[in-house]
Amino acid sequence: VIISVKKSDGDGFLYETTTSSTNADLIADLCEIWNARLRVRILAPSLRELGKYGPMKKVEEQGLDEVKEKYEGAELVKNEHYQPDPAGLRTGNGPGPELAATLDRVATDAEAYCDKSQVQKRVNLNMSEMNDKLANMRGAVMMAYPMGLPEWDTIKLAMDSVDGLEGTGVAAEIMVAESAQLWCAGKEFVRGQLVSDRLGKNEKTKVIAKLTKSGSGPPAREPAVNEEERKAMMAHYFKKQEEMKKLAESNDDDYLSSAWADSSNMKRSLQGVGNIRAPGLR
Repeated sequence: VIISVKKSDGDGFLYETTTSSTNADLIADLCEIWNARLRVRILAPSLRELGKYGPMKKVEEQGLDEVKEKYEGAELVKNEHYQPDPAGLRTGNGPGPELAATLDRVATDAEAYCDKSQVQKRVNLNMSEMNDKLANMRGAVMMAYPMGLPEWDTIKLAMDSVDGLEGTGVAAEIMVAESAQLWCAGKEFVRGQLVSDRLGKNEKTKVIAKLTKSGSGPPAREPAVNEEERKAMMAHYFKKQEEMKKLAESNDDDYLSSAWADSSNMKRSLQGVGNIRAPGLR
């Protein structure tokens, strides 16, 4: 059974299960992948920032290095790869171009695996592959900073567990497996039942489902047409409207100049002189 988990913004992923699985196990597995994708969303861009500008500063030390040196008299430690962070969040002491490239590569690989385009490619996600991507990112960070990152660094927090996402931009999207709800066609996957109780026993079934937090109720229905189809329909209607407008503005006898209105057109075509025109005429 293929479960296509969709979000309201069009993001989502595919997951394969069986009809004999329990709904509770299915929800737990989907929540684990959901939260792992959130971790990748935070980690991937953070790894690129780490490669450019090094570890994060403490909250009380954050600010533009130039300002701190010039107006606060701060003495900054700068390594050979120092590059000031324009956001003022990181020390500027990157690991160097080679290790920065490694960080970027593993970040891009993880993003590609989690990308919503995997749905069109029919690639099912699983935690084994997901853990490999997270392990690759962890390994790249260890290569760049063998002594480890400071405990306040976003990368360290998100790398350790999903709890490290608290306080980030995706904190509100975290799913708790024990209380999350799974919906399909407006009906819930009830805990204590099997997948077959909700979808039947056909293992080749493919459905679209949505995860929601406890108490939020069933999600809104999917629109009848997606955004691309809506745009195509609007373009078609606009074109037809323009054609009708031109017809309304034209004279009633304009059609007489058309080839299909010429009573002698068929005769000339049969005689092979249909395309002959008098000199100077078009």
